[in-house]
Amino acid sequence: MRATMIHAPGDIRVEDVPEPKIIKPTDAIIRTVATCVCGSDLWAYRGLDPVADSHPMGHEYVGVVEEVGSEVTSVRPGQFVVGSFATSDNTCPNCLAGYQSSCVHREVMSTCQAEYVRIPNAEGTLVSTAELPGEQLLPSLLTLSDVMGTGWYAAKAAEVGPGSTAVVVGDGAVGLCGVIATKELGAARIIAMSRHENRQKLALEFGATDIVTERGEEGVAQVRELTGGVGADSVLECVGTAQSMQQALKATRPGGNVGFVGVPHDVAIDGQELFFSHVGLRGGPAPVRAYLPDLIDRVLTGRINPGKVFDLTLPLEQVAEGYKAMDERRAIKALLTP
Repeated sequence: MRATMIHAPGDIRVEDVPEPKIIKPTDAIIRTVATCVCGSDLWAYRGLDPVADSHPMGHEYVGVVEEVGSEVTSVRPGQFVVGSFATSDNTCPNCLAGYQSSCVHREVMSTCQAEYVRIPNAEGTLVSTAELPGEQLLPSLLTLSDVMGTGWYAAKAAEVGPGSTAVVVGDGAVGLCGVIATKELGAARIIAMSRHENRQKLALEFGATDIVTERGEEGVAQVRELTGGVGADSVLECVGTAQSMQQALKATRPGGNVGFVGVPHDVAIDGQELFFSHVGLRGGPAPVRAYLPDLIDRVLTGRINPGKVFDLTLPLEQVAEGYKAMDERRAIKALLTP
């Protein structure tokens, strides 16, 4: 089969590799219907995460079940499924507490930019739809595997609620999906921080009420001006840099909350500053599996359309162009069709 491999920073290739096989009775094999490039894939592409040797890429997927192990009963061959980037048995204490991305049997997916994928912990990871969805729904369903579920978790972690004021730091796919989540959770005012016109337009379409183009201290000052000098009730940090984290913390009012889902790179938080801010801080890898049934329903009923974050669609063979376009910010997110 054909699959994406990274050999070094900037060096993405599609190569022939062996098809995956059932290894454990809890596995499933799916035929990939759609996959994509994630913003977090760019850390390795840009050399900010080490690439010690060549390895497969990709952690977002939707597909059709081809084969299941003997202990998998929740899905069967022929069903269309959505799964999380972090697998889970959905029965351990962490899963039952709503943190499936910290399942004691977790495996993080990393082979999904390919024609076929082995899904560990399939029983607790995959969620099927009642029927094969229409092609127009595939982009939105694909976002549920990571970016929409992650944006949703950012909003939940920041305790967005009815009538609240929320700020979204980051205008990538996760940040834009965070705008959708804050609107769905009832925020009355949604401030999206973005410097890019096409992303600003999409944020407004998704429900943002205000756009702040400044970053850093200037961005914080703008947020405070918009909130009567106090700061926001909830802030979603969807980038993962030192600047974005500081921007998020300082834009939050005392007693407010930051939900951080950007994978941290060189982020350090001053304990004294956090202590006296009275700001709550929660984040980590999103427990996407906890939200899949609800989010699938919202997509299938047309309530949300997060698939609009895909502004570039390519065949798998052109995955290198998808990475390049996202790296150069010519695309928000690239969808790949095997």
